[in-house]
Amino acid sequence: MDSIDAAELALSLPEVDPERPSPARIYDFWLGGSQNFEADREAGRRAAQAMPNLPVSAQANRVFLRHVIEDLVTERGITQFLDLGSGVPTAGNVHEAAQAVDPGATVVYIDIDPVAIAHARSLLADNPSAHAALADVRDPGVVLEHPVVRDSIDWTKPVAVLLFAVLHFIPDDDQAERIVRAFTEPCAPGSYLALSHGAPDHAALEAQQNAARDYAARTGVPFTPRTAEQITPWLSGLDIQPPGVEDIRVWVPSLNVSHTGMAPCLGVLARKPVAG
Repeated sequence: MDSIDAAELALSLPEVDPERPSPARIYDFWLGGSQNFEADREAGRRAAQAMPNLPVSAQANRVFLRHVIEDLVTERGITQFLDLGSGVPTAGNVHEAAQAVDPGATVVYIDIDPVAIAHARSLLADNPSAHAALADVRDPGVVLEHPVVRDSIDWTKPVAVLLFAVLHFIPDDDQAERIVRAFTEPCAPGSYLALSHGAPDHAALEAQQNAARDYAARTGVPFTPRTAEQITPWLSGLDIQPPGVEDIRVWVPSLNVSHTGMAPCLGVLARKPVAG
């Protein structure tokens, strides 16, 4: 870790409240990771009591992420990834999936949780092509001007912008769309946007609403499930790839067998058009 990174974390880490659960660390807990506090585990357990399918849904989302990354590298030649709201980079994350295919693939992780970023930087200390920066995806200008992003991403070449399990924590539709557009605007033609997003669970709407209220009360972060009809307008001007804005079980049919009982989760991959 260089002196700038160390200074940034030194300023940020004292603000970490181990009694205040974090979405990144709750997600890490559901994935079986170790970078979480008891408050995170308790919030995760309470949410899972209300909706027992949440941990398996988080694990299924990770399977979808790996599926998309492998496709982007192997089939579409993408070697640059900006992972927004990345959380703790536990096993099977973007750099592992991408660099297993192309060892030189560049990955930049962005998260607002200093514990997640501290762990990421420790994990990536010996990886010259993977980096992590502390920033808030709700402020795209700051993210895009962050030295780690500026020094790592070549915007003249295609890049994949990733928003996995992030935008359902943005309650305002207009703000979510603004985030999508702000991060795709600087991308070169032939770039991709990939996202996953919690959807309404019509089989257990009341349980989902109760879990969301408890989650927001504990973390201070609201959870807003959305339909494909709500998400699709954010992608205007992009070419939505087959099978479209669909449940991730449509994208990865094996999830119907390996992750039974998961909550609805939508996934999409969209391409920035190439002129002509």
